[in-house]
Amino acid sequence: MNEFKLHRLGMLMEPEPGNPMEVEGVLNPAAVRGPDGRLYLFPRMVAQGNYSRIGIARVVFNEAGDPTSAERLGIALEPEADYERRPDGGGGCEDPRVTFVEPLQRYIMSYTAFSPQGPRIALAESQDLFHWKRLGLATYAHWHDIDLSSVDDKDASLFPVAIPNSSGKMELGMLHRPLFPGTRPEETACHPTTREVDLDRESIWIS
Repeated sequence: MNEFKLHRLGMLMEPEPGNPMEVEGVLNPAAVRGPDGRLYLFPRMVAQGNYSRIGIARVVFNEAGDPTSAERLGIALEPEADYERRPDGGGGCEDPRVTFVEPLQRYIMSYTAFSPQGPRIALAESQDLFHWKRLGLATYAHWHDIDLSSVDDKDASLFPVAIPNSSGKMELGMLHRPLFPGTRPEETACHPTTREVDLDRESIWIS
């Protein structure tokens, strides 16, 4: 019998009153242990006009060991690179995932960069979680007739260790969710439930 039980503890973070960087929400954080052993969150902070930054917060625990709140520590990334900004003044660094990648001995953040081309996967690296260096957009080799670099993409997460590729060679791996035209939930919801699913274009990918 499964002894695992879930106990809801309540809200850990919510928009801070009077903070213009959070007026449209605080959501979808990465969570990772820092070099000091403490637990850190990297929430998406949404300002007016869906302008998103990635913040840094440290989780506060009570004497029983339960998380009670999050202490805001600043901004990890905000739209600065061309691939994070749009001509109308909008832009976004969104939906981060942070992994300590052992072969690199670095924290790697994968996040959604929202530019005029649409959402794309971008990467940044850090040794301490507080200072981040952008690595640019993820690029992909062609797979059959698919050029993933020209497809909207979200929700990337790296593996912490090397894994074998299709030839058995050890490489770094990443899960991600390409959004091919016609495959978005708002588009497929209009189809009958018996429609044929294109598994190449409606799946979580590994690259």
